[in-house]
Amino acid sequence: MEKEWFTISVYSENNVGLLNRISGIFLKRHINIESLNVSKSEIEGVSKFTIVVYTTEKWTRNIVGQIEKQIEVIKAFFHTDEETIYQESVLFKIASNLLFDERQIQNIIKDNNSQIVTVARDFFVIAKSGRRNEINEMYDQLKPFGIMQFVRTGRISVSKDEMQITALLNEFYQDK
Repeated sequence: MEKEWFTISVYSENNVGLLNRISGIFLKRHINIESLNVSKSEIEGVSKFTIVVYTTEKWTRNIVGQIEKQIEVIKAFFHTDEETIYQESVLFKIASNLLFDERQIQNIIKDNNSQIVTVARDFFVIAKSGRRNEINEMYDQLKPFGIMQFVRTGRISVSKDEMQITALLNEFYQDK
């Protein structure tokens, strides 16, 4: 089987220690987590983990099965990049003098549909949202000018198909 990018979505109760156990599942299989985001979900009281891995479908199925065995996990899903809509966000901190001295910087900002979020005496900060390759492209364009700081978020993602998690939870809570 060929390796590809997978986005794993895990819906769970918000309990201490779950993140450690989930990361242990990847560690045991020597699979690197490329991106991780944890946030509230569309369901009250339920957290959503969004985990990005580069591996085979077989390994991804095995991992999702192991994650679902955790007591706090309600349901886990995996999707390919083609089955999701996803974004990452990034901040670049650049020396202020470059904004005025290097016309190309302004073109990079405009061409990448990014925005300046703050300007100070010594630096300015550019924000961009997009796919990983778009962010990498912008990084490569800015790197020759000197990047003072760089930070990117983990992937956030929604599936193109309807997720049955809300219906599943409504059934679960009605049975109680």
